[in-house]
Amino acid sequence: MRNTALLIVDMVKDFTDPEGLVFYPQNREVLPKIKEVLEECRKHDVLVIFFRHSYRKDKFDKNLINMRPNCIEGSGGDEIDSMLEVDEKKDYVIRKRRYSGFFGTDLDLVLRENKIENVIVVGTKTNCCIRATVTDAYYNDYNAYVVSDCVATNDEVVNQVHLTDIRKYFGKVVTSEELYDLLGKGEL
Repeated sequence: MRNTALLIVDMVKDFTDPEGLVFYPQNREVLPKIKEVLEECRKHDVLVIFFRHSYRKDKFDKNLINMRPNCIEGSGGDEIDSMLEVDEKKDYVIRKRRYSGFFGTDLDLVLRENKIENVIVVGTKTNCCIRATVTDAYYNDYNAYVVSDCVATNDEVVNQVHLTDIRKYFGKVVTSEELYDLLGKGEL
């Protein structure tokens, strides 16, 4: 296995399905490209980690005070979109309740156990979950690569502002084609 992991952030039904509680069309648009990246990473023996944003049913969570309820366990809204197949034997699925995939989860332990140095980040909410995960990856000394055509938020200007900040301060921003080139050359 390479020293690289693909982090698929919160591509769950409440975000990706038109019937989802916090759906926006941009997530549906990036799903096919994320699926391509997932398949390409698997060809190159990249560790795959899915994040499943999931709040506990009928339990208090500070995050839900200021936002619409979403991604509640047992509702179906916190299930990974069926377009992205999870390999139960190889992939990790990590539940999270905060924006960062590192906060309150065992992500760092999983990455270190698998000798991961580089993380490829795709998924939803560039301004929240992507940015927070990449920031924490930076602080934990991982090299972060955000795939620009595989992330989304509900406003393209906001999306670009956060990609610009990530590129400037926290990691690299690449297109899926640039990612495939890096994987093919063995640079990731």
